[in-house]
Amino acid sequence: MTTSSETEDLNHPVIRRLVDEANRLRLADRITLLKGLIPGVARELAPRDFEALVSELRLKGHRLYDALKHPGQGRAARNVLGERDIEGR
Repeated sequence: MTTSSETEDLNHPVIRRLVDEANRLRLADRITLLKGLIPGVARELAPRDFEALVSELRLKGHRLYDALKHPGQGRAARNVLGERDIEGR
């Protein structure tokens, strides 16, 4: 689920279960859930850190769309930098 040391905790069974349950919701409900989480997250982050999070989420989406354009080719064939590239791994 993750390739970043910053997100290794996403392999936690409780978080995995929550993600799996959320992914069973209709798209509109998942979007509502995501929007509902934003104020609490933003409240606990400095504005600069929140912007960094938004950038990470944007990158995650771009990476997904790039991977879908290049099925089975691996990350070497992709055009969008990933977390490994940005973190220098």
